[in-house]
Amino acid sequence: MDRPSDSQRPGRKGGAAKDVTSLSAKSLYLILYNLVSAVLWAFVLGKVTMTASSGGTRKVYVNVGEYAKWTQTLAGLEILHSLVGVVRSPILTTVMQVASRFLLVWGVVDTFPAVAQSSFAYSTMLLAWSATEVIRYSYFAVNIAYGKVPAALTWLRYNTFFVLYPMGISSECWLIWLATGPARRRFGDVGPWSLFAILGAYVPGSYILFTHMMAQRRKVMRGSGAKKSR
Repeated sequence: MDRPSDSQRPGRKGGAAKDVTSLSAKSLYLILYNLVSAVLWAFVLGKVTMTASSGGTRKVYVNVGEYAKWTQTLAGLEILHSLVGVVRSPILTTVMQVASRFLLVWGVVDTFPAVAQSSFAYSTMLLAWSATEVIRYSYFAVNIAYGKVPAALTWLRYNTFFVLYPMGISSECWLIWLATGPARRRFGDVGPWSLFAILGAYVPGSYILFTHMMAQRRKVMRGSGAKKSR
């Protein structure tokens, strides 16, 4: 599923601007992690955009697929971050987000590459993922380093998901649906029925993640409005 929630928000609340020279080792690690992740996803975003515009979406998997797979795999660290308390984030939503992405890059695309090569949904999925992640990781890196985030970046963080989330979810579901055919040929009836079950789980899962992000948005936007009225 797409990544709407704050699974990498820092382990302490932001307040006044921070002195970056006094940051803890944990904060420095999270800044580095988020910066590296933002750069990696920015590369995916640029590569997908250039490849799709110059050679069509059928070439996106060949040019970007392996890089995108390992970039997404790096996000498995976020489950560990949540488990050991490096970040304050709900473990359930973190696992849902990371596991669903792993399903797509490893269980569907890596297992059935022809599905990604033949459908534009792979390109739209990566566009939604990469745009979301560039914004999200940049937001957290700045927030951890300085304790506050520019208004423009905050607006992007808590408003672009209205477009990127449906775009990502619909692309993911379409790829899973397309994979049911090759899954039957490789694994028999258990293959497609497993994927149908996963598609069924997308209904409550998408609702949980989307409403979580809406709650985060209301909280942040309400706080921003209160600051402006002072």
